[in-house]
Amino acid sequence: MEPLTGAILAGGRAERMGGRDKGLLPLAGEPLVAHVARRLRAQVKDVVISANRHPDAYRPFGCRVVADGEAERYRGPLAGMLAAMRAAETPHVLTAPCDAPGLPADYARRMVEALRRERASVAVAFFDDFWQPVFALLPVGLQDELAGALAAGESNAGRWLRRQGAVAVSFSDEAASFQNVNTPEELARLEALWPGLDPTVPERG
Repeated sequence: MEPLTGAILAGGRAERMGGRDKGLLPLAGEPLVAHVARRLRAQVKDVVISANRHPDAYRPFGCRVVADGEAERYRGPLAGMLAAMRAAETPHVLTAPCDAPGLPADYARRMVEALRRERASVAVAFFDDFWQPVFALLPVGLQDELAGALAAGESNAGRWLRRQGAVAVSFSDEAASFQNVNTPEELARLEALWPGLDPTVPERG
């Protein structure tokens, strides 16, 4: 499998979390971003964290930290994707949000396989009957097009990805592994469940 750059999207305002920096919130004794970084690092060549706040707090996780460009600051997941694409040293970037601590161990492989099988340029995870645009595989060659879209006012990641002819990659069999955290209540529920969850998703043979 070709080398990929993993990109952890942690650049939002987390308004539903009361403005707290979501990636730094604790789960089972570690920040959420630590769980994601560990699982993503096992699947890619390099990992960057897209973060607009507290860069010094993110650096100890062993990843390069990048911020949105001035023109795109706080413009949502697309801005974080663009920042990662600009920083990447590989042909493709594989994204995941900072609040998906159970990321599947075969995430990268299945996304790459679907991209090749469908001869598409972009892949997006699909489960629970919806596209999940923050889980995407993107060629860095799209960065100029994405920058132009953001400059023109685009803010909807799903809509932009569809315009690129993205292939939907079904993860319906592993949807639980993608569960993310948007509110304090959801974080509390995940914390209560975490001791009973197997943190290792086995690779398929």
